[in-house]
Amino acid sequence: MLPLRSRILLAAAAILMAGMFVFPIWSVALSAPQYPEGLAMDIRINTITGRTPNDLGNINNLNHYIGMKRIEPDTIRELRLMPYVVAALAGLALLAAATGRRSLAWVFAGCLAVFAVAGLADFWWWTWDYGHNLDVENAIIRVPGMSYQPPLIGTKQLLNFTATSWPAAGGLFAFAAAGLTGLAIWFARTDALRQRHAAAAVAAVTGAERVA
Repeated sequence: MLPLRSRILLAAAAILMAGMFVFPIWSVALSAPQYPEGLAMDIRINTITGRTPNDLGNINNLNHYIGMKRIEPDTIRELRLMPYVVAALAGLALLAAATGRRSLAWVFAGCLAVFAVAGLADFWWWTWDYGHNLDVENAIIRVPGMSYQPPLIGTKQLLNFTATSWPAAGGLFAFAAAGLTGLAIWFARTDALRQRHAAAAVAAVTGAERVA
């Protein structure tokens, strides 16, 4: 059985993951002299939106100049699947917290780790595809050898645009949930080891008494 503090941490992790339904997970911003206020798009759990009503349209218009595909949220399969995956993970965390079963906690921790790695890898691939697979034949601006992949995390110069990419509030909640899950597992292991050592000590004392 999981210790109480592990169960509380898992319940808190589930609540934090629910925040991914409310807040953007990731944000990508572009700044350039001709756009002093900048352009930005927020990646949410089920869609991509501009920071302002015109931002996503303006980004797509800029992408047209370099032959990049339009960003069409409705065509991105991952955005349709992610709400179900996150809901399932949060439900699993709550189930582990409610029942106190160690096996469920381990399953949740493993699934969360896979989801995090797969999500970041998929996002990197998504940016690589958009940044490299360009329609060069119809591009207005052609720079031989130039690709336009924004950074996964951090800042990168793309022609006269500075692109920045950082986790948004929903992404930070997800990272915090992963941290709480790690703590919950650590407490569970520590508690299991303590119980095992206590049982061994009792067995040793009982054995010594029988010999005496």
